Amino acid sequence: MLALTELTLSLAAARALHLAAQGLLQPRRRKARKDDVLAAIRHMGVLQIDTIHVVARSPYLVLWSRLGDYPQAWLEQLLEQGALYEYWAHEACFVPIEDYGLYRHRMLDPSAMGWKYSATWMRERRADVDAILAHIREHGPARSADFERSDGQTGGGWWGWKPEKRSLEVLFTTGALMIVKRHNFQRIYDLAERVLPHWDDSQLPAAAATQRALVLKAVKALGLARAGWIGDYFRTKAPRLDPETLVAEGALLRARVAGWDDPVYLHPDHAALAQQAAAGALSPTLTTILSPFDPVVWDRRRALELFGFDYRLECYTPAAKRRHGYFVLPILRRGALVGRVDAKAHRADGVFELKSLSLEQGVRVSERFVRDIAAALQRCAGWHGCPQVRVTAGTPAAFVALLTAALAADPIAEPMSEQASEQTSEPASAQASARASAGERAA
Repeated sequence: MLALTELTLSLAAARALHLAAQGLLQPRRRKARKDDVLAAIRHMGVLQIDTIHVVARSPYLVLWSRLGDYPQAWLEQLLEQGALYEYWAHEACFVPIEDYGLYRHRMLDPSAMGWKYSATWMRERRADVDAILAHIREHGPARSADFERSDGQTGGGWWGWKPEKRSLEVLFTTGALMIVKRHNFQRIYDLAERVLPHWDDSQLPAAAATQRALVLKAVKALGLARAGWIGDYFRTKAPRLDPETLVAEGALLRARVAGWDDPVYLHPDHAALAQQAAAGALSPTLTTILSPFDPVVWDRRRALELFGFDYRLECYTPAAKRRHGYFVLPILRRGALVGRVDAKAHRADGVFELKSLSLEQGVRVSERFVRDIAAALQRCAGWHGCPQVRVTAGTPAAFVALLTAALAADPIAEPMSEQASEQTSEPASAQASARASAGERAA
């Protein structure tokens, strides 16, 4: 057997390794439990937050893609129980509580957080900020809605936030406040000292150790990583740690992907998995629908390099200039990103509308392909409480006709029956607007 430093993976094998690390290789073999939600977030490292809900809000959908049907309330329960916390990781994210120390450096240097923190606001509104902090200290956890707007406006400002909301967010970014729980997905803030009473900064790892840990976590979450992919995962700032340094230490492994000039890096915990991938023994069989904020596609360059999938979220683009739709969901089918769908859940009517659906160039349509996509869409619709899937528009026309027929003929198609069995068996600027959405449109 080749030493792992000599290992060369095909592009298909690289995709399979990435999907295995992300929990998207094969359908689950048992019904999800609440601890599976936490385990999935730990495997990803973070779960990005976004509030758009034409379909399920992104964090719920990211988990569904991996876990299948599960109660959405489990996520908020884990937050309230203290297994998770919220902070700026990739963007605004749910993060396992054991990783609090890895992000504490960001709280202690909020001026380096860019648009997420306003030093000017903190300086000019210090009395107002302190008053909000004192209110929470005296009266307990609070929502933004608990504070009446004091500026007499109804919009504008920092993404339309009222001053009190800005102050809460400044305090959140500094780490003085944490999100203790959510109600109807609204953030509820409390003092960090009450949420984490046993934390003190003597536990803080050195900055170099934090940087190292985040590189290792990013590579592990990705399954394999080009050097240029690593910094984006947890949005670490330059100067970044050269992964070759970690290879020299034995903390990372180096491999190759056929056709790429530069190396890729692997976490030692994935050494056996990488060998399986190189041998063609990792078989992607899962077909599912992804969130635009899924780690598989949130780095647009990586999605293009690894999957040949040129993807852009167009909800920030004027409607007349959109190519694919408002909130377009990538379609993952057996190891490939094969298409995208702009969907909307009409929950009151029980209809899951496919407003626009398109396949990627060169995708081969077969009967099995149609069944896989139809079953994935039915599962997604059913989880939304929408038993009917309606196709409004799509391309190519021949595929749309076949898909429409498959959806109409049997809402519980054969692949759905197999999935159900597996679920129940026992185990064997525009840029600034985008940042606002991926960050604190989330509250």
